[in-house]
Amino acid sequence: MKKMILTMVAMLSMTTAFAEGENVANVSNLEAYELNINMNKLSDVLELADDQKEAVENIHHTFAAELIFAAQYGKNDRKALVDRAVENDVKWMRYVLNDKQMRTYLRLLNATMKNRGLNK
Repeated sequence: MKKMILTMVAMLSMTTAFAEGENVANVSNLEAYELNINMNKLSDVLELADDQKEAVENIHHTFAAELIFAAQYGKNDRKALVDRAVENDVKWMRYVLNDKQMRTYLRLLNATMKNRGLNK
């Protein structure tokens, strides 16, 4: 009887530890999709004019929302949604930014996506 109770306690503790590790992996995975960018620093780096700042901020908020939306889906759908979000972001930024700003923005975007593990 004593062995059976100890075995049950060991099984429950192992199951709890496994489930806890799984939740931590999901949280860190979702955090990769949250883009909290300091818009003041971005506007300084890109040397944005006042009218460009508002447009870039709006585009970025849409992009961030699309990434959060993509994080809710499975791996296959998520990859397609992230690719579409990046494609839309770049397309809209091309309307707002000049060539020099766009090159800088693309370097920043690529580095951010690579550092977060979203560019596989």
